[in-house]
Amino acid sequence: MRVFNVRNVNEALVLGLAALKESGIDRPSRNGPVRMFPGSVTTTYERPKERVIFFPERDANPFFHFMEGLWMISGRNDVEWIGNYSSNIVNYSDNGVTFHGAYGDRWRKHFTFVEYDQPGAMHHAPIERVYKIDQLMTIVNCLKNNSDDRRTVLQMWDPTCDLGREGKDFPCNLTATFRISPYGNLDMYVFNRSNDMIWGAYGANAVHFSMLQEVMAAWIGVPIGIYEQISTNFHAYHSTLEKVSSLGNVFTAGFDEYSMGNHAPSPMVNTPIDEWFQDLDIFMTEGPVIGLRDPFFKKTVVPMYLAWQEWKSRDEKGFADRAMKYANQIHATDWRQACVEWLERRT
Repeated sequence: MRVFNVRNVNEALVLGLAALKESGIDRPSRNGPVRMFPGSVTTTYERPKERVIFFPERDANPFFHFMEGLWMISGRNDVEWIGNYSSNIVNYSDNGVTFHGAYGDRWRKHFTFVEYDQPGAMHHAPIERVYKIDQLMTIVNCLKNNSDDRRTVLQMWDPTCDLGREGKDFPCNLTATFRISPYGNLDMYVFNRSNDMIWGAYGANAVHFSMLQEVMAAWIGVPIGIYEQISTNFHAYHSTLEKVSSLGNVFTAGFDEYSMGNHAPSPMVNTPIDEWFQDLDIFMTEGPVIGLRDPFFKKTVVPMYLAWQEWKSRDEKGFADRAMKYANQIHATDWRQACVEWLERRT
């Protein structure tokens, strides 16, 4: 097993690329040749809120990563909303309308339990009631009631509809567990069956799951702790490795924007959690309307949304300048820099 103890995702990407180049083995896959670690890989993030990837060689789309995190936390599985931020993502849907393995849906709506009430008359059948399980709310309540609870498991893989089935979209991340550490922080452990190091683990996963962890910690009322990702098939496609080969140099590890003191992550949750989720629902259904209360939504989410809409429009003169204007208004300085630089690379 390979273990990476890192400050943040930027350090993880540099060290992971160097180690994969040195110790990886080449294997075929259904999507082309990959280089993979022969055993499992564990990555422990000491500061998971330092989630933004800055390397221009990686060219991560910060708009997509950020908005997909909100889309997941809201519990959605529709193609239309998140497809606004990625034209390619529809190719991973079996029907073009929903995603079979959407994490947010699995977290909040997919799983059910059935309750039976025995009627008074013996010749009548029991009354069946089916309830959707919001796993996030359930885990929060468990840890609020018992900070030593060891059964707070977030399930994403469903053998009744995933195991042995054919399709395009099945969860790669299977399970996450949460615990209140002996130091009073919320630690999170995510278990993955097949992890693309560049696009998944040290890309989208580092953003989405750390956003989930931060919201869960605020919901419970404790500080955020470590985030640990355990991956049983850790790989990168040859075609992608060529684009980021210059990053695989251990001497550049630790010299990212966070470690050099250029950014301190802004908190996602600044209001009571009920108000925060109300803001999330409003934004997901109505967009950047008047009435949002949390500064995270008003000062970071809204200008990022407006910057993307201007950039995507491309139908009026000056759209790039307007996109840049909104991007420069993003309050969270790490996301601001990532968005501005991503736009600059295209203008």
